[in-house]
Amino acid sequence: MVGKGGKSLFSLSTLLASFFGAVMVAAAFAYFNYKFSEYKFIDFKEWIFYEKKDIFIPHADKYVVVFYSSKDNDTMEELANTHLNLPMLAIDYYNQVRENTPDTTFLRSGTKNSLSFIQRFNIYESPSIFFIKKSKDSLYKQDSMIRKLDNLKELSKQIEQL
Repeated sequence: MVGKGGKSLFSLSTLLASFFGAVMVAAAFAYFNYKFSEYKFIDFKEWIFYEKKDIFIPHADKYVVVFYSSKDNDTMEELANTHLNLPMLAIDYYNQVRENTPDTTFLRSGTKNSLSFIQRFNIYESPSIFFIKKSKDSLYKQDSMIRKLDNLKELSKQIEQL
């Protein structure tokens, strides 16, 4: 079909725009698949964490994981008094022993295990938060991006929004 002036309605620019549009959609799809595959696994049989003196054995299907420093003022107390719709695993960088609460399990581990955990999940700031979801038995997969937790008092509001 030819329009006024003898130019084709099906132009090269239309063809290129369609091609680049398809490439952009494919690139976005590939990027998000790559980012999702970037999420890490944690096997609680291999990575030993302790609740006081006992080895931690996960029972829930999902957890909120908070990596924090007990050296920050009132952090342990705030985590102990936080009530969420998911159980929380609070992992202390300094491995302080703390009594669990109904909603929060305080975990600690050896230095090698803690450093491996930090490296595996690329934790750069404290406190940081992310979700894990059970894959099978004691194997859990990271189920969210790792985020800096700016305000522990706002944790329950942030969890409800995610």
